[in-house]
Amino acid sequence: MNILILSVGTRNKVVQAFRRTLNGNGRVVATDASPLAPALYDADKAYVVPRITAPDYLDRILEICRREEICGVFSLIDPELSLLARERARFEAIGVTPVVSSYELCETCLDKYRMYELLKKEGIRTARCWTSEEDFWKAKQAGEVSYPVFVKPQCGSASLNINRVENDETVKTLFDNYDHLMVQELMTGQEYGCDLYVDLVSGKCTSLFLKKKIRMRAGETDKSVSVRDPELLRKLALFAEKCGFRGMIDIDLFHDEHGKENETSEIPEGEWFLSEVNPRFGGGYPHAYACGVDFPSQMIANLEGRENPVNIGDYETGIVMMKYNEIAIRREGELA
Repeated sequence: MNILILSVGTRNKVVQAFRRTLNGNGRVVATDASPLAPALYDADKAYVVPRITAPDYLDRILEICRREEICGVFSLIDPELSLLARERARFEAIGVTPVVSSYELCETCLDKYRMYELLKKEGIRTARCWTSEEDFWKAKQAGEVSYPVFVKPQCGSASLNINRVENDETVKTLFDNYDHLMVQELMTGQEYGCDLYVDLVSGKCTSLFLKKKIRMRAGETDKSVSVRDPELLRKLALFAEKCGFRGMIDIDLFHDEHGKENETSEIPEGEWFLSEVNPRFGGGYPHAYACGVDFPSQMIANLEGRENPVNIGDYETGIVMMKYNEIAIRREGELA
């Protein structure tokens, strides 16, 4: 059982988790466009490949799959998810399973306004969005929204080019200078994250892990604590299954507390708002893994044709994750 992880970057912990799970019964192969991606050097075999926009990129990945006898492949970056989903048939033709949701879902998750429309359709609370200045001004004049708001690219990831805006002049300046922007209502309250796994065989959500975010850095969870809200986990599982997601999913949420204790949850009563859905490993997944929520084992079981049991919310709460910096040292001649 050999696994190929694409665009590994600094996600050393994901590579390490798969090597630990395989335990010598298969190899982890990793790729990145840079030989300075430290996670490459935690894999059994590493390849430096062209950027995903290069014309020969996909051919190169398929070549690696054949050479390394890969069984399953997945990516750790958003822009590559749609590519894997779109080219699924080419991978399957050589016996490789892309662990990714459908092309339509990957595109919807990448396009923040399309995701907003999906959430509205499903009746899930989220921040209101506007894709034109004119619609935003109308909503503002009607008293439907007030400053501050976020102005952000309609398609994007890693919290890049997101601007908190306090006045009309800044909104106008941003729309005058950049294309494909949207305005998003500011979500207040405590931020949470949820890691989910949707079984590739059964289509059922088999694991969920909820964490309260204590600190963020560069769009990723830097410090967090494990918590549990059974009703929220149930609703998120139903949402993921109904939409047809597959594999690992990362969901961002906000919670506006009412200040009352909740008899069925460790979290006070309040309103939940879903912010984003990313159909890949989230940057905070190592927290879930450390708490025993083992997506690598579930993925490998699926790739072997086995269905995983549903085991939602089976983890200890009150466990804190604290990221810190590490370094990788290699001689230049030892780089991939």
